[in-house]
Amino acid sequence: MGRQWLHAKRAVAGLKKGQANGKLLKEIMVAAKLGGPDPDANARLFAAVAKARRESVTREGIERAIKKGAGIGEEKLVMEHLVYEGYAPHKVPVIVEVLTDNNNRTAPEIRQLFKRGQLGAPASNKFLFDHVGLVEAHRPGTGIDLEEAAIEAGANEVEPLSPDQNDDIPADATGARFIVDRTAVHAVSQWLSQNGWTVVTSELGYLAKNYPTLSEQERAEAGEFLQLLDDHDDVHRVWAAMK
Repeated sequence: MGRQWLHAKRAVAGLKKGQANGKLLKEIMVAAKLGGPDPDANARLFAAVAKARRESVTREGIERAIKKGAGIGEEKLVMEHLVYEGYAPHKVPVIVEVLTDNNNRTAPEIRQLFKRGQLGAPASNKFLFDHVGLVEAHRPGTGIDLEEAAIEAGANEVEPLSPDQNDDIPADATGARFIVDRTAVHAVSQWLSQNGWTVVTSELGYLAKNYPTLSEQERAEAGEFLQLLDDHDDVHRVWAAMK
């Protein structure tokens, strides 16, 4: 067999990188559609573009995605935003955000993924989550007073964020997740950007109100299912009641 396994491994890595870049460009398009094409006036777009650049997405690709999302030029974004509710193994509540140009294709595929997780059909559970604004950012150095930063930025809550939780957080920096009112995402992002923070995520999301107690084995099984969902091309975000 020689080193054919290595070529196969590289092919899989290339496929995953292509899928990741596709999701980054989709996020740029949606951000531009929702908040306009100017990153300086659109915190979600600013964060999405910055992340795409860090992942070496081409400038032409980024510009094309912005124009398509904002409806500038010949290409127009035709994309539905759908939300599925269900449970991962061991009754872990899950909300799945999907962006698709063909719901007739995507809906049965998502249902099939839930069946592969031996969970049956998705089930209503949105009442188990808070729908909030989320801004994730980092700042050089340590010893930073996160509570003070949250108060000054106008956030409701703040929690430390490590590189293990978000790989956009450098190892030598202080990372934080700021939980804000849905209408305050842009204002909080702007304040952070103007006061030494680098914003890596700026969006609306879902935070679980409670978290089930899981063993390591149960956590691994739930995590495998969540990864299965996240790997689907049309899945944009997976929110789960699991720390």
